[in-house]
Amino acid sequence: MDENLDNSSESTPQGAPNWDFGARPQLGATSSAFTPPPNEPNPAPGASEAPRQGAGQTHKLIRTAAVLAAGAALVGALGGHYLWPAQASSANSSMTAPSQQDDPFGNSDFGRGAMGQGTGNSAQTQALLNKVSPATVDINTDLGYQNASAAGTGIVMSSDGYVLTNNHVIMGSTSITATDLGNSKTYKATVVGYDKTHDVAVIKLTGASGLQVASFGNSTNVAVGQQVVGIGNAGGRGTPTAAAGVVTSLNQSITARDESASTAEQLSGLIETNAPIQAGQSGGPLVDTQGRVVGMDTAASASYAFSTQGTQGYAIPINQALAIARSITGGHASSTVHLGETAFLGVKLSPSATAQGAAGAKVIGVVDGSAAAKLGLGVGDTITAVDGNQVTSPEGLSALLLPHHPGDRISVTWTDSSGTSHTATTTLGSGPNG
Repeated sequence: MDENLDNSSESTPQGAPNWDFGARPQLGATSSAFTPPPNEPNPAPGASEAPRQGAGQTHKLIRTAAVLAAGAALVGALGGHYLWPAQASSANSSMTAPSQQDDPFGNSDFGRGAMGQGTGNSAQTQALLNKVSPATVDINTDLGYQNASAAGTGIVMSSDGYVLTNNHVIMGSTSITATDLGNSKTYKATVVGYDKTHDVAVIKLTGASGLQVASFGNSTNVAVGQQVVGIGNAGGRGTPTAAAGVVTSLNQSITARDESASTAEQLSGLIETNAPIQAGQSGGPLVDTQGRVVGMDTAASASYAFSTQGTQGYAIPINQALAIARSITGGHASSTVHLGETAFLGVKLSPSATAQGAAGAKVIGVVDGSAAAKLGLGVGDTITAVDGNQVTSPEGLSALLLPHHPGDRISVTWTDSSGTSHTATTTLGSGPNG
């Protein structure tokens, strides 16, 4: 990864993958890192723009990880990202294998249920698992500022190690490793870029070559009732698992909330399935019966975020995910796409409104040695502007910091607990990803 990528660059980064996804919809930039995408995604060429079944429905999901203070002022992790305390000796020390489910569709060989490698009740699902999993990776992250570790899944896009995943899979990470299931090798990984608003990220496996690449389908052809399988690192066990089901609705919207309910993001245009997608499968492929990737597993409802129980799972249509990935690997930053390392101010912010309803982002913690500490920011201060641009909320501060990179100098204006206003300049550090 070129660590000198600039957000204004329109050139292709050195070493960018030489792959072509064909005609994909291009997403327009929005004005804020937390602005939801439009309810109707841009159709691929030739696709009908008529509303599809289930359009306009909205579902609320609960995020499942702690809040930390990074360049994006308040961050968490979406359901589907398996999280465990750092003191656990390994993922296996705190995991329970997903339970198997009987086929609820009677004689169907493609019943809904979960299965692990070498087990399960559907020969067709097992065959798809065997076919698709070698083009996936198990992603393991250290969340240094949270004293925790986490796991998710990625989809191999190029033989030299570019991998598609969810932003929430890498969010908050201070180091990343990925095990390619095609060759069983573990690689260090770096973040090429991410889009918080649409929950998409691309990582690069250092030194990888000759990897098996996923077969990508066309998500505009997905239909309600179609059989699908979600594949990934369920429970963070490191063993590929398949969740079979059918598409139950299209063009769905979900609200993904932090467990503290302090922030929320809306994802739209999603594929809904009754496949029992589990924590850890986020970032993994949702495939059709031919093994073609038609979506990226991105969230599970709160009722089964950490188990096989439940009736709803969601996936980002693969056309949308790949359009964003192509922007990232092509070096095209925007108001939602960040390239390279994440800048770090080093404050923890209150999720609630500032005192007396005043605009700004209230500081409830400062990281020692950080840019914020060097400014003299302290608990009880309220950040009101960055580079002269008003900060009205923690989300607003996140949006203002998104275009920046480590080493950038910014001006910060804040009001201390006595009501006195200050403005000073500081150099941003390097912080957790996403």
